[in-house]
Amino acid sequence: MKFTFDRNSMINEISIAQEIISTKSAISILSNVLFIAQNNTLTIKATDIKVNFETKIPVEIEEEGSTTVFCDKFLGILSVLDEGEIVFELQQKDNQTVALIRHSTKKNKFQLKCTSQDKFPEFPIAEKVPFFEVPSKEIKKMISQTSFAVSADETRYFMNGVYFEKRDNKLVLVATDGRRLAYASKEFPEGIADFPAAIVHPKVLNIVAKHLSDEGNISIAIVDKMIFFRFQNYELSSTLIDGQFPNYMRVIPESQSYSFQVQKSDLIGALKKTAVMVDKKAGRVFFNICPGVLRLTSQESDSGDAEVEIPCEFAGDEITIAMNYKYIEEPLRVMDVERIKFEFSGEMKAVTMLPEPAEDYFHIIMPMQMA
Repeated sequence: MKFTFDRNSMINEISIAQEIISTKSAISILSNVLFIAQNNTLTIKATDIKVNFETKIPVEIEEEGSTTVFCDKFLGILSVLDEGEIVFELQQKDNQTVALIRHSTKKNKFQLKCTSQDKFPEFPIAEKVPFFEVPSKEIKKMISQTSFAVSADETRYFMNGVYFEKRDNKLVLVATDGRRLAYASKEFPEGIADFPAAIVHPKVLNIVAKHLSDEGNISIAIVDKMIFFRFQNYELSSTLIDGQFPNYMRVIPESQSYSFQVQKSDLIGALKKTAVMVDKKAGRVFFNICPGVLRLTSQESDSGDAEVEIPCEFAGDEITIAMNYKYIEEPLRVMDVERIKFEFSGEMKAVTMLPEPAEDYFHIIMPMQMA
């Protein structure tokens, strides 16, 4: 096996493979990437068993073949090599297969032990699978609005992923940890294929969103406890999380009596200041809402307290609501708007946080006890 590749192009692909791989043990086949050199194309595969990654890049092949190499070390070698053409060649040394990796014009070379591809896991094949296409920019936005809200509690594994559902002609994504809920939906006039509702690991979604271009479409298929993604020169697949996702529609208020609006930049600044004195275990910040003024306060029993006022558009009686500051801060990071609206019905009723003017997403936050 011998082929020549462009160093920068390979780094781009191996960096993504490294994001997939969850172990850095040199003795585990799951720490390796699989190379298949054929027809002047190099197929690269990586997996952590739950999430699978495949890409193809053009290379100049002198001798076809396949092998696996330790991804972390291979990426380290690439990072110190100079830009340009790199030669990858399998050789036998002391009854061991090694890859000789050298620059095509400069005198530097590395040897890296290889492992046979025989033990590398087989990937599910997406043949005759009902893919549907949606704009890449839209799915990126939907993932960013939801994936951060999944539960980290492994005993509630059915909330450890983002729920995908088709409702009428809309694609709906929902995530919750039981104390907050993130919802995003989008209607696609050209339609999307029917698919069974599914709970998707956030790892594969975040990798997809990170590497998706804003241009063009992404193809998605959900079938047989698997989800498949195709975009650019990438194919990713992932097992689905088994379980019954909570009835999220029961959490979404049909109507709410009151609302207030603030500038996003004002709220970010106020949260940053009050977070200094937040009790880290509870994360509680008090929102005191008055006509014209939103007052944020926090208290840390051993240190002191903080109070910040910002302008607020509100017509109603003064009320104070306690909320976890992270449940406000995290949605703010992905809400690309200038004004934020909060809707509520009482100090212990669900609060809806949404962009103003409204878009196809919102966040539900359950208030905390006042003390």
